[in-house]
Amino acid sequence: MQIVIHPHPRKKIITRFLLTTIISLFVLVSFGQINANKDSSQVNAPVIKVTLLGTGTPQPIMERFGPSILVQAGSETLIFDAGRGCLQRLRQIDVPYDKITALFLTHLHSDHIVGLPDLWLTGWIISRRATPLKVFGPTGTDEMIKYLQKAYAYDIKIRIEDDKEPEEGSKLLVTENKEGVVYENNGVKVIAFLVDHYPVIPAYGYRIEYKGHSVVLSGDTRYSENLIKFAKGTDLLVHEVAIAPDTLSKSNLRYNILAHHTTPEQAAKVFNQVKPKLAAYSHIVKLYGKNEQEILQRTKANYSGPIIMGQDLMSFSISDTVIVNAWQNK
Repeated sequence: MQIVIHPHPRKKIITRFLLTTIISLFVLVSFGQINANKDSSQVNAPVIKVTLLGTGTPQPIMERFGPSILVQAGSETLIFDAGRGCLQRLRQIDVPYDKITALFLTHLHSDHIVGLPDLWLTGWIISRRATPLKVFGPTGTDEMIKYLQKAYAYDIKIRIEDDKEPEEGSKLLVTENKEGVVYENNGVKVIAFLVDHYPVIPAYGYRIEYKGHSVVLSGDTRYSENLIKFAKGTDLLVHEVAIAPDTLSKSNLRYNILAHHTTPEQAAKVFNQVKPKLAAYSHIVKLYGKNEQEILQRTKANYSGPIIMGQDLMSFSISDTVIVNAWQNK
């Protein structure tokens, strides 16, 4: 298998290799390209570009910010979930808030929405956004947004009156999802589908389509037949994963964390049925000392296709091939 590495846009090296990240992860892509440069937006005209803004969990660690994914397709710039630090990550790749077309929430667990006030309010005053942001999410999203707007009513008022910020840019326009097409604009289609994150009901994954290509984002879920149905034929499948010791018992207080997510073996089963060009892990849950290396090993023991461990600010350029752009902070 060949991997083309671009440590600099003008230098190309073709080789077989193991990409070792700063935390010594084993990463293997069976057909694509690895492009490492500071500005991960510098790629050759992808149809769809996906950037993992945050690949973490509720754990407040610097290496993995809260769950959030950026999808750029044509003139559409879409964010899926707004976990801790999503605005900082957008700043690192020079994507201003006023360029965001819409925000999509998979569910209302705090780690997926805690970055929303910062994204919305700081983004508004820094970029001077002058149009409302469209927000799509599960039942309960409208009520949550109404309370957020009340909580920050004083700040919004003073920013408009004193700082002369555009009032329209402070507004959020909410649509609560039903399964199916929830957004279609400029040739880009976003399809919401139900996943199994019980007792969180409803919880959604998303399929984004543009010019004959697609990416599927699992959101938080157990093994889901419905996800498989909606993900088939996709170029890139970004899927959550959770790992714990085999000895973890149902009496353990953390057992339900594992039970609400997808194990590496279950993810491999999903990948075998979906057959994406590339599968990538995000929202990486590790319990009791388990690590990314074991997640990949256990996945590869049951799945022979291309799989990569996602990292914050790793991006994927989707066209006829899937190019992996590894973030390098110079």
